[in-house]
Amino acid sequence: MFKKIGGFFSDVKTEMKKVSWPSKGELVAATVVTFFFVAVLAVYVGAIDLLMSRITTLLLK
Repeated sequence: MFKKIGGFFSDVKTEMKKVSWPSKGELVAATVVTFFFVAVLAVYVGAIDLLMSRITTLLLK
């Protein structure tokens, strides 16, 4: 059993050496794009929520 576990971690180490890691600039750019789209989505969902809340309030009066 321990031989299988050791083989697994050995295989993981070998595969991790094959990974193409992003540069620092690519990582920063991807992070900025992600934060931007999350912010845009949050504003969109907030606006839809506010609109639906107002419509519900008008209909229930």
